[in-house]
This record gives sequence, C-alpha cells and structure tokens, in this order.
Amino acid sequence: MKSLLFQNGDQMPALGLGTWKSKPNEVYEAVLHAIKVGYRHIDCAYVYKNENEIGKAISDAISQGLVKREELWVTSKLWNDSHLPNDVLPAIKNTLNDLQLDYLDLYLVHWPIALKKGVGMPAEPSDFLTKDEAPLSATWAEMEKLQKNGLTRQIGVSNFNSAKIEALKKTASLMPTVNQIEFHPYLPQAKLKDYCDKNGIHITGYGPLGAAYRVAANEVDHPLLLENKQLEIIAKNNSASVAQVVLAWAIEKGVSVVPKSVNFQRIEENFAGSKLVLNKEDMETIDNLGGPYRYTHGGAWVGEISPYDFSDIWEENL
Repeated sequence: MKSLLFQNGDQMPALGLGTWKSKPNEVYEAVLHAIKVGYRHIDCAYVYKNENEIGKAISDAISQGLVKREELWVTSKLWNDSHLPNDVLPAIKNTLNDLQLDYLDLYLVHWPIALKKGVGMPAEPSDFLTKDEAPLSATWAEMEKLQKNGLTRQIGVSNFNSAKIEALKKTASLMPTVNQIEFHPYLPQAKLKDYCDKNGIHITGYGPLGAAYRVAANEVDHPLLLENKQLEIIAKNNSASVAQVVLAWAIEKGVSVVPKSVNFQRIEENFAGSKLVLNKEDMETIDNLGGPYRYTHGGAWVGEISPYDFSDIWEENL
C-alpha cells in the first residue's frame, strides 16, 4: 500500500475507507471487514453521527489482534458549530470518546464555515456565525494546541481553497498538512493541487468515484464518472473495474482517497484497485476526460440566509 509521508515521519495510507452516510449497524461491519481486508486508514467526522460504531469496530479489531493502534490512520473533523475557541477542545474530546481512542492521526477543520453551537445544517440567518464572529485564525490557533498537546498527530483542513489557506499563513505557527477536497477525474482541481503541492500540503480526495446518482435536489445534472466510455475501455484493458481505475489514477497522482462503501465486495474491490498500476497513456487519457463537474454542490453554505458565498469554499478558475 502506497503512503503519503509527513515531515515527522508519519505515513498516511493512500487508500482509506470513507464513512459518510454509512448507516448505523452497517458501518461497524464495514470498518471491521475493511480492517480484515487490509485497510489501515479510516476517515470519520463528527457530523456523520456514526463515530461511536466506528470506535467499537476499531476497538474490537484491536482486541481481536487484527491490528495494532499504531498501525491505523484515523482521521476525524471539527464540525462547523465548534469553530469558537472554547468549543474546539470539547469537540475533539467528544470524538475521541466516541472512537475509543487516545489520539487521532489527523484532525481537520471540516468547512471554512461557522455555525452557532448545536446547529447541524443551517435553516435561517441566525444559524450562522459571520467571519468576524468566528475568524478562522482563532479556530486554527486552537487546532494547533490540539496537536501540541498530543490529541492529534496532524492537523489540516477540508474544503479550503488556496485563498483560505493563504489567509491562515498570516497568523499560523503550524500550517495544515492535509486539505481534504472533492477529487476525481472530472474534478482534478489542478490549480488547488499545484498550490498544495508547492506548500507541502497533502491532498485527500473525497468522492473519488464521483456521484452514485445522476440528479440531486437543486443541483446540476452531471454525467456519472463510472459510466464514462473511455474509462470502461481502460478498465477492460487492465482487467479491472472502472472504480479501480479511477482510484489507481488518483493514487498515482500522489493523492490519498477515501471511497465510502458498506458493501463487502466493493470494499475488497477498492482495496485491490490501490495496487493497480496504470501506464502513461492511460493516465493522460484520464487526465483529459472533461469537466469540471463538481458533485458536492455546497449550496447549504451560501445564499440569501448565509454571510458566505461560493468563493469562501471553492477554488475559482479551475
């Protein structure tokens, strides 16, 4: 398994198991099976509301001798309602308690959007905190303390564009080591990836297989990545599935990916895809499939009720 190397010697496996929208009772079995298959990277978040089951699966895997804690890479994320300085430490402690862990390997600021305490998804203007009320610089200062106090080995961000990271530079004593963003052949985010590469920031790609659906409410109808005819040809030539080809492409580009699944067969298939090696011609073909198509619209964070707009979350001029 390829890994992404950090300055302190930490290694994040290039393939992880995503757990977003994994239902109760399913996510426990999925995580346990993934560890049995060989996964050593589990991607979590407080807002997914399933960290307690993930924690039980990790605890059981360790007690059964399937894996040691130090062999696992566990990521979680600070939700938008915990950006105020006094809320950051309690948030990670809650996550650690649910995951039954003493420390995380990586803790991310989930979005550069701040909500009032207790708000899951905003429904009215009063649900938001403005940039002045909850400056990211103050949130990041607390994230730095978490790392310095050993509660997480690495700190990073998610859904941050280059402008937001540049703004952090002005006051940060520790820079983010990871930026988790939507990343797949229809959204390779070349400009943002180049910025992160130049600044020593690893990228983790969520939604690496694109969307599993064609249309979502209030969102643009994009083609499905896994139905792309050119990818189907490449997959056939490599005796692989389209999903395996897409994952191999991202890993070859130095990106870690966290495809979500609770299906045992797909969990195994994705793991096998991490070992696939594509030739230069295949890589170039995939690089030029078309797009950009963004499947994570982000509409919940912008609009009439919000003090934020799309320039606060997405990289412009893709």
